[in-house]
Amino acid sequence: MAEETVARRTNSFSNPPNYSFISHRLNKTLRDSNKQPIVLVACGSFSPVTYLHLRMFEMAKDFVRQNTDFEIVGGYLSPVSDMYKKPGLLNARHRVNMCTLAAEQTSSWLMIDSWEAFQSYQRTAVVLDHFDYEINTVLGGVHTQSGEHRNVRVMLLAGSDLISTMSEPGVWSHADLDHILGRYGTFIIERAGSGMDQATDSLARWRSNIYLIPQLIQNDVSSTKVRLFLRRGLSVKYLLPAAVVEYIEENNLYLDDGPGTEKDKGKDTGRLCSHDRGTFIEWSHEASLDARCTTS
Repeated sequence: MAEETVARRTNSFSNPPNYSFISHRLNKTLRDSNKQPIVLVACGSFSPVTYLHLRMFEMAKDFVRQNTDFEIVGGYLSPVSDMYKKPGLLNARHRVNMCTLAAEQTSSWLMIDSWEAFQSYQRTAVVLDHFDYEINTVLGGVHTQSGEHRNVRVMLLAGSDLISTMSEPGVWSHADLDHILGRYGTFIIERAGSGMDQATDSLARWRSNIYLIPQLIQNDVSSTKVRLFLRRGLSVKYLLPAAVVEYIEENNLYLDDGPGTEKDKGKDTGRLCSHDRGTFIEWSHEASLDARCTTS
């Protein structure tokens, strides 16, 4: 019954033109039949994708292996739609291209899904439903070494700003919180001084599905700071994968904050703040959009 509900919910949206679900790196056979298969999904702007976005998956991979009974069978970056209308958001084509270059040239297991990027804005809960439908209904999940079928659990991967917004009254609808945290669950990369304990206290109902991952080496690289560097003509080498840096240079991206699809549309404050809320995947604005889409 639950699978039928997810299927109906996902099929209520048409796929973007020429869309196909990417699964070439999805591990279809469990290494350990005693483990529960999971797929990690990070939704965000990725404008541009940085090494920290990629590091989040590696931190989660280490945490899962050492602290859980899960087995990761795949990881996806899901860039948001152009309808997100966020300052600094480059068009979806460029963002998907950059994410694809980053995943293909730096990782052996990460993939990019463009379903969310090339259509109208979709709430995070619906995006997770989409992954669940594609992996478990269309592809049929995964199998153990002996051939036994297993459904894959889709789980959200995000930075600490997400859990902070989830704990704020009125930002997220209760229905979406219950769907995301109750049905799927999330891995949150902690950041020093982010007050995760207080945030998770208000989400106690779903605490068993919220996994906090300590960031052992602090890294506050953000897309916001990278865009500011580029507008100032500063080097972003070693902040982004080399292929992404080359793509930005070849396409003359993020040169100013003026209008146009090829230019960064963000407003430059002229300051770089250590407490920049752009760290990780810049969730706060997206959470507000999720709330508005739910209540409208």
